[in-house]
Amino acid sequence: MIALLFPGQGSQTAGMLHRLPDHPAVHQTLEEVSTELGYDVLTLDSADALHSTVPVQLALLTAGVAAARALEAEGIIPEAVAGLSVGAFAAAVHAQVITLADGVRLVKQRAELMEQYSPEGYGLTAIVGLKEDQVIALIMEANNPDDPVYLGNVNSADQIVISGSLTGMQKVANAALQAGARKVERLDVAVLSHSPLLQPVADVLAQTLQTTRLGLPRMLYIGNIKSRALRTPAEIAWDLANNIAHGVRWYESMIVLQELGCTLFIETPPGHVLTNLAKQSVPDARSIALADSSLSYVIHQASRHAG
Repeated sequence: MIALLFPGQGSQTAGMLHRLPDHPAVHQTLEEVSTELGYDVLTLDSADALHSTVPVQLALLTAGVAAARALEAEGIIPEAVAGLSVGAFAAAVHAQVITLADGVRLVKQRAELMEQYSPEGYGLTAIVGLKEDQVIALIMEANNPDDPVYLGNVNSADQIVISGSLTGMQKVANAALQAGARKVERLDVAVLSHSPLLQPVADVLAQTLQTTRLGLPRMLYIGNIKSRALRTPAEIAWDLANNIAHGVRWYESMIVLQELGCTLFIETPPGHVLTNLAKQSVPDARSIALADSSLSYVIHQASRHAG
């Protein structure tokens, strides 16, 4: 079985849309997104544009859907999809739970609300080399009402992302290094993410999704918050709306996909973050990043795998 993985914010790079495969399905996707936005989507991937979270999230949605469509046009249809954070919207589009037009509308609203509700002096930090329970203990020690810090994403068994105030995160980072963490790093995300402070954003998205036409997923869809296969439109809509206010259990998602029978993971552009995590979390499976390979190579490998 093949699982298609859609990356989230932090994986963006300048020129990412211009480096997509030269394929009719890609060109069609760029046209559709441009029509929905009312301007050329290719203006979103400049270095200057990517300083803002709105272009970043829209570009990631576009890249993910375009690449997935190109693969499908060549006969590569995954049995499962999963997207990290905003990548979940691309996964939902490819699973035909939402249309691309609605995906653009929802992601644009999500990013704009994140900018509106994200307080100054907050962000995300990755801690590498400690287990989840160790990081939780450090968070509990550092957290206070003036400088809150929260558990964010669990990307792998020993790569944990925390969210919150810069001061609170620095306290946890310093303590993590003293506790043996190999690395701590502020993430390239311009706004707060995966924090209960963004529940107002989730509430608005939930209202929008209530008026959005949803379809049954045509393939396995793995959610962000509980890392389980979601089989109804209502379950997927709840996960899409609320993942911004909760941490993403990505490590568990990879384990679940493997347990469901997925043995080949293909990551859509622009990067290879999810590929590296898959190689670490499910080393028995094969993992390929389209950004690091030609479309023809990925198609060949997927065809051999399916055969």
